[in-house]
Amino acid sequence: MHDDFERLLQQEMKNPEFQKEWNALEPEFNIIQAMIDARKKSHLTQKELAQKTGINQADISKLENGNANPTLTLLQRLAEGMDMQLKLEFVPKQQIATK
Repeated sequence: MHDDFERLLQQEMKNPEFQKEWNALEPEFNIIQAMIDARKKSHLTQKELAQKTGINQADISKLENGNANPTLTLLQRLAEGMDMQLKLEFVPKQQIATK
């Protein structure tokens, strides 16, 4: 299934309008994936993370599904609940394009 998605994405990326929209949303996708990866690396379920942070499990689910926009304060609370430090970077666009 992942291969099918990759093939479809490569095909769609040939469309300049699609590529522009995809690139505009990529930072959100990256944050969502980073939250999910960090929670799993911490061996926590959404429910366990909710208990540790006081953040409603439904709200964590919404964040991970891309249905909510987290504040910096909320991201810091999540990081603390996972015994992690939040790191935010500004990277030159040229550096991103070469990855």
